[in-house]
Amino acid sequence: MALGRGIYVANTVAFRSELQPMAPDRIGSSSSSRQRDLVFVVNPLGANGKTGKEWRKLVPYLRSRLGKECNICESLTSGPCHAIDITREAIREGADAVIAVGGDGTLHEVVNGFFWAGKPVVSQGKESTHSTALGLIPLGTGSDFARTFGWKNDPHEAIERVARGLRSRIDVGVITGESCDHHYFINVADIHLSAKAGFYASRYKRFGNLCYIIGALQAFIGHQNQDLRIRLNDGPWETCPQVTAVCIGNAKYFGGGMKITPNADPFSRSLEVVILQSFKWYDFVLKLHKLYSGTHLSVKNVSARSVLSIEVEDISGKGGIYIQSDGEHLGFLPKKISVLPAAIEMIV
Repeated sequence: MALGRGIYVANTVAFRSELQPMAPDRIGSSSSSRQRDLVFVVNPLGANGKTGKEWRKLVPYLRSRLGKECNICESLTSGPCHAIDITREAIREGADAVIAVGGDGTLHEVVNGFFWAGKPVVSQGKESTHSTALGLIPLGTGSDFARTFGWKNDPHEAIERVARGLRSRIDVGVITGESCDHHYFINVADIHLSAKAGFYASRYKRFGNLCYIIGALQAFIGHQNQDLRIRLNDGPWETCPQVTAVCIGNAKYFGGGMKITPNADPFSRSLEVVILQSFKWYDFVLKLHKLYSGTHLSVKNVSARSVLSIEVEDISGKGGIYIQSDGEHLGFLPKKISVLPAAIEMIV
């Protein structure tokens, strides 16, 4: 990446900025008049290409609103995980902010780019005195994380947030397993039926939010509730019988507006765990309105609590219990999910 020059290079692929060229030698300046270096990570194929089209329409307004105050770099992703690489390079180059442009999938990758080998990525500039902030312009299929803040899918409103530049530190969840790899999430991680539904839903993104309904119907075919071993906050292991789904929220919404972890708060320094047990397919039909409104915690066989960490194992030993985070499939149990308090600065 060459911040300050309008060119971004990642994985030997160069992306030309359509926006105002950046002035050189801005990174690390201690002057209060220093222009902010902003990297916009765009998934042009998101929402069946809608993200790319809306982004191109947004560019003139972005240039007029931010061009005098900021150096702007546009980076288009070319495939899975590319946004992770873009973000890491931007942080190392000392960018003031990396802004995810797209849905929850793009945001998820950008968040993971803030970390490397289990540690935060930091600027390599000797004079850097600031941390890189995370920003969001929601333009994708699902913008569930934005719902927690009450943000609309209004890109002009999002640009105003970027222009104000107000920051607040938010929590991030981290998932580890037998391989010792670290995977990060900012919204909701979930296990078993809901994760399986998300896995199938990813195949039907072309249908918009309807993909979540299609995924759920497909996941119900052959589904069986499972006994799971669960340990909270490094305490004793307990058997949790007939689990339908376990949802771990850093924020409140998933699945296209379902308020699954209604008490989750990304500023709380904790995660909310909601466990559904002994649910049948007709329970979801009858209680779907409660799941979307966030009033399901009073329903029979639903429990919730605030935790710092949760470990989940499959008792049967058969494997095949799905886990996902922010709608991205992460494999199968066993896994440990923990909170990283105040891990990232976010533009709010």
